[in-house]
Amino acid sequence: MIGKLRGKVDAIGDSFLIVDVNGVGYEVQASVRTLRNLKIGDEVSLTIDTHVREDAIRLFGFSSEVERSWFRTLQNVQGVGSKVALALLGTLSPQELANAIALGDWASVEQAPGIGKKLALRIVAELKDKAPGLTVAGMQLPAAGGEPEQGNAAAEAMSALSNLGYAPAQASAAVAVAIKELGADADTAKLIRRGLKELAR
Repeated sequence: MIGKLRGKVDAIGDSFLIVDVNGVGYEVQASVRTLRNLKIGDEVSLTIDTHVREDAIRLFGFSSEVERSWFRTLQNVQGVGSKVALALLGTLSPQELANAIALGDWASVEQAPGIGKKLALRIVAELKDKAPGLTVAGMQLPAAGGEPEQGNAAAEAMSALSNLGYAPAQASAAVAVAIKELGADADTAKLIRRGLKELAR
């Protein structure tokens, strides 16, 4: 199985790119968000999810491990295949997706092509418990007892709330509410204060 590709961008299509690795061109399906950030000739390193079928081997490329984790997790929801999962990750970043699920904001999920209200509601309901773990992975939160990466206010706020005894799902939802209200530039102290206010409701 191919887990990672590093090479030069040889071509870019509507939903794929070709990565030249030492003269071999790999066709990789990718989200609109990933493709938008690439130009022909760029050096690129993609985390790959390989799908093997009787009639084809398909490669799906992601800019981070957390994005690939979301891609895999989304496909556990009935009605979500690789195409819908890629469309959703092209519409919302992993962090925006995590926040939407934590807040029960199915309307944001519904913005992705191929997702109607019914499927958006199902995604939010089924992934509510899984989102905090993926959010934490995306924020590079520390292992127990470690320190969060400096400068990541959301991760520090989640870590602080977890240290106060709140479950990761509660901490994630509270910080998501705080970010939505205060903006992504809010500092750690403000996020913690707003998060605690949310948790006290």
